[in-house]
Amino acid sequence: MSVGIPIKVLHEAQGLTVTVETRINEVYRGKLVGAEDNMNVLMVDVSKTFRDGKVTHVDTIFIRGSKINFIILPGMLKNAPMFKRMKPPTLAETKERAAEARKQALLIKNTGPLRPPTRPPYQIRR
Repeated sequence: MSVGIPIKVLHEAQGLTVTVETRINEVYRGKLVGAEDNMNVLMVDVSKTFRDGKVTHVDTIFIRGSKINFIILPGMLKNAPMFKRMKPPTLAETKERAAEARKQALLIKNTGPLRPPTRPPYQIRR
């Protein structure tokens, strides 16, 4: 299984300051030391903001990926080398995809919802 673009960008952010919000609405801001493919993160020199607004300092923290709501990464990552390798789609490719999407939408619209054919109740199957 290959790693997706968001995970690659997260790995690129190692060594930079990031902000992590958890599912219980606590916010952590600090230096990202490590990140795993399942979005587990290890951060150092972290300021932790509780739900009530109280702020404390934590030296090191490990946050499980399944407990993370979202991560705010620095804007400088838009210039990351991995984005240089990706080529934007050509105009012809974009038009081709749009035409295919319109064709599928018309097909769905004209055929209606997919359901099994029904028989009249008086018809006996042999």
